[in-house]
Amino acid sequence: MSKENIIELKDIRMSYDGETVLDGIDLTIKDGEFVTFLGPSGCGKTTTLRIIAGFESQDSGDVFFEGKNINAVPPHKRNINTIFQRYALFPHLNVYDNVAFGLKVKKTPRSEIHDKVLEMLELVNLKGLEKRKIDTLSGGQQQRVAIARAIINHPKVLLLDEPLSALDLKLRKDMQVELKNLQKRTGITFIFVTHDQEEALSMSDTVVVMDKGKIQQIGSPADIYNEPKNAFVADFIGESNIIDGIMKKDLLVQINGRDFECLDAGFGVNESVDVVIRPEDVDIVPKDKGMLEGVVTSVTFLGVHYEIIVDINNFKWMIQTTDFHDVGETVGLFIEPDAIHIMRKSEYSGKFGDYSSYSDELDEMNEEAAEAAAAEGNADD
Repeated sequence: MSKENIIELKDIRMSYDGETVLDGIDLTIKDGEFVTFLGPSGCGKTTTLRIIAGFESQDSGDVFFEGKNINAVPPHKRNINTIFQRYALFPHLNVYDNVAFGLKVKKTPRSEIHDKVLEMLELVNLKGLEKRKIDTLSGGQQQRVAIARAIINHPKVLLLDEPLSALDLKLRKDMQVELKNLQKRTGITFIFVTHDQEEALSMSDTVVVMDKGKIQQIGSPADIYNEPKNAFVADFIGESNIIDGIMKKDLLVQINGRDFECLDAGFGVNESVDVVIRPEDVDIVPKDKGMLEGVVTSVTFLGVHYEIIVDINNFKWMIQTTDFHDVGETVGLFIEPDAIHIMRKSEYSGKFGDYSSYSDELDEMNEEAAEAAAAEGNADD
């Protein structure tokens, strides 16, 4: 049974001081879905969230909630709650009273408030902390209080504006899992805003990638990663080698003057295209067995694998491999057909996917580290 639409945005447009912030946003969100707005700072994701909440008013376009236009409905009358980046908890109230606040405003009977607060605190793993002051809690505990307070009224939609950004890495990963599990248990539609692609991929049913006030792509995490629509999406979601190519015919693309079999079709004969090849999908082989040949210019050990930069005709590829290869070594690259993804040219073509600047930054960092070590050695002498 297909789920009903709960939120619909139709041709949402908005400008600040003559600068376009949202440029024709069309989006449908299903009931019970975990949707993430993903993009860089200033892309319009938080503004979109605030328009859904009713905190901002669009210049034009319509917002529908369960099929009804809610353009004129104020925030407190929308069955939507928001968790902000700073949680907005009341420092003078303890955990219990923070969670109970919304129910008290609604004049809910005291016995019902008590039962619901204890239920919520158990749901977010804070049972036994009812009397604790907010400033004695860790960041993760404060976030759980904010979540409990937001869902105690059982809103149909919960909006989360980068709520994990203030947490350290380990706690952030733990809370990603907790939030996803909580969403599944409650069945509430979650709309989450982040600029962290790993966060978006690990938590979401649907990812909405945004840039420059426009939606660049909507899809499942797997679709967004494996089938990016343009160079911006390919680069923003993980690392990508994005190379100029020519589509010779269906299932055959030319890169660096060499023909490669691929799985893509529907392009024009000899159409110029962008070719995406993920670093983990490239095999380094002896140069005489490679489809392409290049020179290793940088090697970085990252624990699980090496990130190796290979220069091929002044275009620097990134390869992720568990095998070590030394700087200066000439190597071959082997690429399977299913590792090649073809995209049409766009305004983003030529702006991403070459790791020349990455190598330069590493060189500078290594030089600075060497100079610092030398200076420290001289000081010791």
